Amino acid sequence: MTMAKDLDLITVGRISVDLFAEQINTSFSQPQTFHKSIGGSPTNVAVAAAKLGHKSAIVTKVGVDPLGQYVVNKLTEFGVNTDFVKVAESGLTPVVLASQDPPEDPKIIFHRQPHAPDTQLAASDIDTETLLTAKIFWVSACALSNGETAKTAITWLQQRGRKQESIIDLDYRPSFWPNVEAARTAAQEAISMCTIAIGNIAECQVALGISDPQEAATELLKRGVRIAVVKMGGDGVLLATESERVVIAPLPIKLVCGLGAGDAFGGALVHGLLSGWVLQEIGEFANAAGAYLASELMCADAMPTIEILNNFIGTGGKR
Repeated sequence: MTMAKDLDLITVGRISVDLFAEQINTSFSQPQTFHKSIGGSPTNVAVAAAKLGHKSAIVTKVGVDPLGQYVVNKLTEFGVNTDFVKVAESGLTPVVLASQDPPEDPKIIFHRQPHAPDTQLAASDIDTETLLTAKIFWVSACALSNGETAKTAITWLQQRGRKQESIIDLDYRPSFWPNVEAARTAAQEAISMCTIAIGNIAECQVALGISDPQEAATELLKRGVRIAVVKMGGDGVLLATESERVVIAPLPIKLVCGLGAGDAFGGALVHGLLSGWVLQEIGEFANAAGAYLASELMCADAMPTIEILNNFIGTGGKR
């Protein structure tokens, strides 16, 4: 098993059993068959980084049920360290249903109890040495929405400070929050402790009240991050530092499912950071990873290896 102090990446937060409808453009109200896997944005990011050869772990909790064991088994299969996946005292492992109806705007139903296991993280769920020595620490904004995890994630960010790489993914799911204002307050607190912030235009609007990509990047940099990443959908992705801004154009693909593309992007971004690449290289590689996954039905199962991704880039996104 990977030694904890050796970790390249730790992610925090949401985990679930995901059921992906196999039929395209079919409503939940119609007969469907499903493919079973695992998901949750920070889960997918940890898997994506592991598939790219990095030592990744997720800090989370599952329920006292067979689905919780299924989640742990799948993480192990994907090469993710499970030392910090604990069993919660109460609550069932969440289940998420996804329907490609349509593929560019999939419909999602979250079956989560009010106090889902992944909202019950305590500061003691990871030791200080592991927390402080991990090369990259990744927090999903959804982890800040409720339960003990919301406070714990902030505590961990405070402990790391900005001495090491800490990333806030502005991942926003309306059903997790009482209102936009609560989500904005939590996101801005986390941004103030992180070195990198990542979000799409809608998530930047929630976190900052700004929907213009360039202005959002400027605001994130003003708040102290060293790299601001704004995903612009069909217009590509913007990566910005105080001295440089690059826009990476989208790759032409046949869209199968938009779910998880941002998580593949995140795992590939982590790869670029750990490889010491320049901003342009990081952006191109991460953008390609997101495009690759958008051309697949599944999320965690379809995360590309370096070989697959390099071949995909070499063909200009053609399969």
